Amino acid sequence: MTSIRGRLLAVLLSAIALAMLAGAFGTYYLALREVDQVFDYHLEQLALSLRDQAFSSAYHPLSPLPPDEEFDFVIQVWTPDGDRLYSSHPQAILPNRGQLGFATLKTTEGGWRVFTTELRDQVIQVAQPMSVRQQLATSAALKTVQPFMFLLPVLGGLIWWLIGRGLAPLHSIARSVSRRTPSSLEPLRLDGVPSEARPLVESINSLLDRLDAALVAQRAFVADAAHELRTPLTALQLQAQLMERAESGEERDQAMAELKLGLQRAGHVVQQLLTLARQDHVYPDAAPQPWPAVRLAEIVSLAAADYAILAEAKRIDLGISVADESAVVQGNFTDLRTLAANLIGNAVRYTPNGGRIDVAVRCGEGNCRIEIDDSGPGIPPEDRERVFDRFVRRAEADEPGSGLGLAIVKAIASRHGATVSLGASALGGLSARVSFPHPARGRPAESS
Repeated sequence: MTSIRGRLLAVLLSAIALAMLAGAFGTYYLALREVDQVFDYHLEQLALSLRDQAFSSAYHPLSPLPPDEEFDFVIQVWTPDGDRLYSSHPQAILPNRGQLGFATLKTTEGGWRVFTTELRDQVIQVAQPMSVRQQLATSAALKTVQPFMFLLPVLGGLIWWLIGRGLAPLHSIARSVSRRTPSSLEPLRLDGVPSEARPLVESINSLLDRLDAALVAQRAFVADAAHELRTPLTALQLQAQLMERAESGEERDQAMAELKLGLQRAGHVVQQLLTLARQDHVYPDAAPQPWPAVRLAEIVSLAAADYAILAEAKRIDLGISVADESAVVQGNFTDLRTLAANLIGNAVRYTPNGGRIDVAVRCGEGNCRIEIDDSGPGIPPEDRERVFDRFVRRAEADEPGSGLGLAIVKAIASRHGATVSLGASALGGLSARVSFPHPARGRPAESS
């Protein structure tokens, strides 16, 4: 499991360690510059302090004293002609003569810092190994960093504790979320929530609101479904009892016919409930997955064929007046066929005998449309929005139904980014329009 606390601790300690390392390098170079300046001054002063000393070749044959290991400087003295008069470290590998002033020399023994001056009739050279200066600079850098190295574990513990305090609001939010139940989905409090965690809490509150609305709608759907199913089931029981008490074959046949009609109505309600449940669960509120391109003309033609027999029985003139083959949209073929079938089915049921229904598919002005006009009683303007609600049926409607057809149409349309509108038809009844704002440009999929 990835820990934010552990990750922050590792990142912060790494940053501190890198800062300490950078500080050590900076201290080293600053100390080296200061040591160079101090030791250059000492080289010059040491050379100048020998100006009153007399060196001659008479001393050259004498055996020099063994060099002091703690004395880092090398002193050499020459005559103007280049004869060496004195050397404090004869074994040191240094040039016999050098340029006047300061110079840095590279030898097989390493680097040397050299100061050469000419005083009276003598050339005096004082040299010092660069390694001495580097050791002093390194020691200064280590002494600067060493206290922080010992404090690093203490800093780690302090950072761990501070991060824990900083993440405490997240634990509080988690406890608040864990206390929520399906019957208690009130939003989380925003008081005292850090600004960094506020977007998370607001998103959780939005999710809780949607979940609460979904649960309320589900409970209402279940209650309404139970109520709608109770009526046909009660009717089926009564019709079964009537068939049992029938004394003649004619009464039994009539009761059987009523029982079959009741079963058909109950089956229609169940099928509509399943269709609506599928629309609620197959496609979430988020954007659906891309669908293939389908022809609206083909969908409407198949849906109209499903109700051709019923329209013929009622002597209704059901026809497709316009079928624009360029009307292609992206969608689920089966669901769009259900949408068209519900609209055409409603028109056939509510249009009186001898009426007329015109179905059209048009494409233009940036959208494609399914248009269904009938010569039925229509719907008053004040009821046209309400009829899209579930289980809502107008009191004046004589035809049996579940009150779910238009709810299914609206659900399918919204999943496809389409809009549904009801209005007055030129035929005197109701006009239903389904508009798809973004026609597809791909090749239509073959229907199954």
